[in-house]
Amino acid sequence: QVQLVESGGGLVQAGDSLTLSCAASGRTFSSYNMGWFRQAPGKEREFLAAISGNGGRRDYANSVKGRFTISRDNAKNTVALQMNSLKPEDTAVYYCAASRGPWMIAPGSVSSWGQGTQVTVSS
Repeated sequence: QVQLVESGGGLVQAGDSLTLSCAASGRTFSSYNMGWFRQAPGKEREFLAAISGNGGRRDYANSVKGRFTISRDNAKNTVALQMNSLKPEDTAVYYCAASRGPWMIAPGSVSSWGQGTQVTVSS
């Protein structure tokens, strides 16, 4: 298990950019696939992006492809989600996630979750 703590959420205007950060505690961070999910009220938890342990593979949901970028710094035990051209429909609680082995494409593949950080985009 790895412990995850998100930060960087807040209230922004449509069209703005925001970067979320996730700090991980653990001695084997580089062995985990990392990702981001979000969940809006009344909706399922939605996959957004994933990145492999060495950063060589990245995957994005169609809803955010071209606007969001996932990255990681294994020396700092951090993963980030850069969000550009934000829309009101991006409003949700954003969760950092880790998976040891399985590729992260659905909530069931996640072994560790952060506590979540709220992102609100006003029109």
